[in-house]
Amino acid sequence: MWSHRIVLKAVATMVVVAMWHSGAVAAPRDDVQTPNILVIVVDDLGYMDIGANNPDCFYETPHIDRLSSSGMRFTNGYAANPVCSPTRFSLMTGRYPSRADATNFFGGNRSGKFNPAPMNHFMPVEETTVANVLKEKGYATFFAGKWHLGKGDEFLPQARGFDVNMGGFHAGGPYTGSRYFAPFKNPQLKPESPAGEHLPNRLATETASFIEANKEKPFLAYLSFYSVHTPLMGRKDLVKKYRQRAASIEGQEFGEEEQVLGNNPRKVRILQKHAVYAAMVEAMDEAIGKVLKQLDASGVADNTLVVFTSDNGGLSTSEGSPTSNLPLRGGKGWIYEGGIRVPWIVRYPGVTTAGSESDQPICSIDLLPTLAAAAKIPLQHDVDGVDLRPALLGKPLDREALYWHYPHYSNQGGMPGGAIRDGDYKLVERYEDGRTHLYNLQDDIGETNDLSEQQPQRTAEMRDRLHAWYKQVDAKFLREKDGQQPWSPK
Repeated sequence: MWSHRIVLKAVATMVVVAMWHSGAVAAPRDDVQTPNILVIVVDDLGYMDIGANNPDCFYETPHIDRLSSSGMRFTNGYAANPVCSPTRFSLMTGRYPSRADATNFFGGNRSGKFNPAPMNHFMPVEETTVANVLKEKGYATFFAGKWHLGKGDEFLPQARGFDVNMGGFHAGGPYTGSRYFAPFKNPQLKPESPAGEHLPNRLATETASFIEANKEKPFLAYLSFYSVHTPLMGRKDLVKKYRQRAASIEGQEFGEEEQVLGNNPRKVRILQKHAVYAAMVEAMDEAIGKVLKQLDASGVADNTLVVFTSDNGGLSTSEGSPTSNLPLRGGKGWIYEGGIRVPWIVRYPGVTTAGSESDQPICSIDLLPTLAAAAKIPLQHDVDGVDLRPALLGKPLDREALYWHYPHYSNQGGMPGGAIRDGDYKLVERYEDGRTHLYNLQDDIGETNDLSEQQPQRTAEMRDRLHAWYKQVDAKFLREKDGQQPWSPK
């Protein structure tokens, strides 16, 4: 069982008081009203990309920071996978993506030294989504933004439990029309916006309109930004602002990272000063502010559970390498902390304490069971995640570990591998040759000090548990290439 710490921030004095809680904390109250639900997912937003997690952040995120100060911020929040589609699968289903062989971004088939594991490029139609669960309870359900969970009408949001779909289809980014600026030419975003309208604002406007139209009944509004995914494009006013700011920042922008693909040394960004990316972050934050303001204007803020997170860590090693995740190692596409540790904020009126923090590890798989429990819906199928409401009150979660499985070569250079986190320890296993590394994240958040030789018993025990989990989820592994056979677990 995880240990737990809850921290209350006194806004005026900035005094931080740490309070350790035992299992004696009360369970979630039954008299808390069934809430409306707003889920906000940002694409490619790193843990260190918001002010609430990083006081020295180059980017301005005042609306996200205020959301954090009014709810609970998780300092050990994770994505289920270091790239997008698998994590989105887990957010929707509460299940590890390996169970459906949805282990890479849909459409990704890159080979490296070996061929990648076989995979599906869709969320199977038999999967039960969070929208399916809530709709049966009478919730109005709405989706806006990036979907990337399958190509074909049967895989679209409106076929997976959502009453309304504004902008979700198979594409992994805003690649149609003028991309982040109208005309969008997105087949699921109608009517077309006036020329030049910014995509984050359009998605926020649609979400706000849905909230106002459905304020008299329970609703699920799922706002899934295309931001801050590539292409790197920002509003001119914000780009100008951050270019001026970046001009005064000195220091080395890139450092060395291990080489997994190709022959060119791979660099990782170690200094936040990318003006276009900063503009994208701030515009996304403004859009969130618009939606949160609508909750107040519609009179439903006090009965709306708000969840904010990202689908993977910040993009730091390719495609412009726009952000730094330091002190976390790596970024999107890596099973190091930079690729899987992401922002998590939950505001649940009547449950969470304003300005509270939790160091309890949580993951994308926990979204569906948490929302179902909040809506008082008993699940009729198995999920891998747990109800986070005890953690929101300071009670430890009864879960033995978290797991990751990424049997692919990422566009960002990350190695195929798996991982298990148990308490402060994280074991990483490489799929090309089976090497393992053990890190104590409490002492070594940058994953630079491999303890596997110093602690062979712990390493072996955690590796055995990881291998048992592989069997449980029917995990697939790298395949032969050019007559060479990769490592595979026993």
